[in-house]
Amino acid sequence: MALGLNVRQPDETCDDPNCPFHGTLSVRGQTVEGTVASTDMEKTVVVEREYDVPVPKYDRLMKRRSRIPAHAPPCVDLDEGDTVTIAETRPLSKTKSHVVVEKHGGEA
Repeated sequence: MALGLNVRQPDETCDDPNCPFHGTLSVRGQTVEGTVASTDMEKTVVVEREYDVPVPKYDRLMKRRSRIPAHAPPCVDLDEGDTVTIAETRPLSKTKSHVVVEKHGGEA
């Protein structure tokens, strides 16, 4: 149990200064669960989550999705389709303000 969150520490170690487990990066604010949509960038993954929004006019729900770029520490091995938990942190770049803190599993 590290970071003040109920997450497991990864088995591997790394020397990334922006790793919340082995570096000096602190986490704060929200935690979000989502699916890794892209691993094309270095040290960054795009986490996508779908949610429903009510449309009162038609009395139905509409699907929306948000894509959040998150820092991927080397000690957390990620592939597309993995379910992950990301936590909010200080801004790491122009678009990144989240870091992956736990991997739950992949697509079945």
